[in-house]
Amino acid sequence: MSDDKLTLYYAPQSRASTTRVLLDELGAPYDLHVLNMRAGELKSPEFLAINPLSRVPALRHGETIVTESIAIALHVADLFPQAGLTPGLGDPRRGAYLRWMVFYGSSFEPAVVDKAFDREPTPQSPYGTYEQVMDLLAEQLGKAPYILGDEISVADIQWGSALRWTLMFKIVPDLPVFTEYAERITSRPSFQRVFEDEARLVAEHEAAAGSGR
Repeated sequence: MSDDKLTLYYAPQSRASTTRVLLDELGAPYDLHVLNMRAGELKSPEFLAINPLSRVPALRHGETIVTESIAIALHVADLFPQAGLTPGLGDPRRGAYLRWMVFYGSSFEPAVVDKAFDREPTPQSPYGTYEQVMDLLAEQLGKAPYILGDEISVADIQWGSALRWTLMFKIVPDLPVFTEYAERITSRPSFQRVFEDEARLVAEHEAAAGSGR
């Protein structure tokens, strides 16, 4: 990778949590810029200059800003191929890897958000139907321990985290293929370290927001 420094703009218990885990899994050196959502720091002028949509994660890589969690994951994964979590250009798994990474953002997230708000997809929906998305994902995860087969990849960090959250909020079916996969991925030490630190950060942020600081 280049020598340009990585800075992750992050808030606990958000999509940025997955990015933080991923950077740790990759062995990436980075600075963690913690933002307090409860105190409105995502809407501060300083952060809006980083991401005008006021969403985390955001990543600074040298002079480049990358937003959107999947774009960040793809970017940093290719920076650290030595971690062995990224199928390279010559790897026959590369196409499936890209498919399932993009499927998360283009189909899964829209489907579960519509489900959460009890909205029916339109005929122009990018994902078809919620049931089709769930069936396709369950079929893929039922084939092997990991989404690409017998070896974990960056895609599993993304999907394991996503299923943990959506199972908690009951917006995906409580199927063994989902629950067992989410447990398999998020029981990894990288996730457990972040979960533990986030409990501390959330308590601090709630206290700071409550005091008006």
